[in-house]
Amino acid sequence: MTKGELNKYRQILEAKQAELEAFVRNREGIAIEKSPDALDEVQHAAERELAIRNLDRDSHLLRNVRLALQRIEDGTYGTCLRCDEDINPKRLNAVPWAQYCISCQELADRSKAENSETFEELMVA
Repeated sequence: MTKGELNKYRQILEAKQAELEAFVRNREGIAIEKSPDALDEVQHAAERELAIRNLDRDSHLLRNVRLALQRIEDGTYGTCLRCDEDINPKRLNAVPWAQYCISCQELADRSKAENSETFEELMVA
């Protein structure tokens, strides 16, 4: 990967990092609000749950963006962490923080789904 390409990805990742840091710092949506009306409390709880899920998703994405920036510094950006093959530039354009090539990502997703099903099956039994 050329220095120009790395700089392009660094700029994209740094902009995404700044955007996510602003989202993660804003935690007003997870404040517990008491209300005399039970229906309002249920609505506030649902809104709080959504805000927590969004915060969790953004925190996870922020972690991945920071790891991608670290890989740029280490000189390993654009290389799959599992198979050490180059990650397709089209994939990096779509997901600049990608850690895996598409094949390894599909394998990881499938493994995660299978483990979730196994975990859910254990919970039912």
